[in-house]
Amino acid sequence: MWTTDYRAETTAAPEAVWAALRALHSGEQLSERSDKFELHGPFAKGTELSVTPQGQDTFRSRITELVENEVYEDETRFGDVVLRFRHTLAPRADGGTLVTHRLEIDGEGGAELGPQISEDFPEAMADLLAFAQQ
Repeated sequence: MWTTDYRAETTAAPEAVWAALRALHSGEQLSERSDKFELHGPFAKGTELSVTPQGQDTFRSRITELVENEVYEDETRFGDVVLRFRHTLAPRADGGTLVTHRLEIDGEGGAELGPQISEDFPEAMADLLAFAQQ
């Protein structure tokens, strides 16, 4: 398994970051560089969504964990390769939030795919947190 974490802090409360995550995964673009998402049902565990990364083909994912204001995770399968994208929100003592975006890849090629997929995590996180702070 290949794994990477990207962490960022914001003065926005977990509820505001959650609202931004929900907006993004419900189809709202947070910036011109955001991936496009389309839910095929409610924003809930088990719901499938279509994801279209910038300049790439659309693929299907499924929400595998969802705990309001705490955890969002979706899973994408490409044959024997499984990608899990997870956002964990941890409240800070000052009212802000520590956000961890994790990518796990099970299957062959993770060490090659992972850095390519996660290279935009800093920009994607910046867009998410800027939206949350609005």
